Amino acid sequence: MKRYVFTVTAALTLLLGGCATTIRSDVTTFHQWPADLQDKSYVFEAPPAQDDTLELRSYQNLVRGELARLGFHDAGATGTATLKVSMRFTTTDVPVQVIRAVDPFFYSSARFGFYRPYRRGYWGGGWYSPFYDPFWGGMPMYEEYSYHNYRREVQVAIKSAADNRRLFDVTVHNLSREMSTPAMMPALVQSAFEGFPGPNGVARRIELKQQNG
Repeated sequence: MKRYVFTVTAALTLLLGGCATTIRSDVTTFHQWPADLQDKSYVFEAPPAQDDTLELRSYQNLVRGELARLGFHDAGATGTATLKVSMRFTTTDVPVQVIRAVDPFFYSSARFGFYRPYRRGYWGGGWYSPFYDPFWGGMPMYEEYSYHNYRREVQVAIKSAADNRRLFDVTVHNLSREMSTPAMMPALVQSAFEGFPGPNGVARRIELKQQNG
């Protein structure tokens, strides 16, 4: 019996520990990437002073990781490089308000003599009267609730350091209920470099699995 309980517990632990969230992003890439580029050294362009935050620098490190995976190397702040990399991101809170009809069977307690509050403005008052039962031809009852979506955009550009010519532009769009941008950014940056340099002038849907906890 003890062995059986242990097996079930271990299986449940594995199941819960293996939960993953799918992060879907729309990725659009434009590039004129030279096929014969040998020197893949780069430096980050200095952002405007108001944008040079610790948060941005943290996300630049994510870009560094993806570039290293692709064979690029950071020449450092004082090094000589053939490429320049820039990054910007935005997060926009998008409140969503929902009004929906409510099943009167669920809310109706008039016949039992109960008062139930409902949202002001839909029946013209603030209380549900036992003399006004939606079961018997009354006006429909509605409820209102709201939630927040978060729209994120990440842009990464790679340019030639010699003539400032753009070689690679990618824009990642994501809409989710996740409030934390740091929690989402690793997947968004990874999506930006998926299949680098990717198809030119084509919007793609990239789906990545992110482990929970």
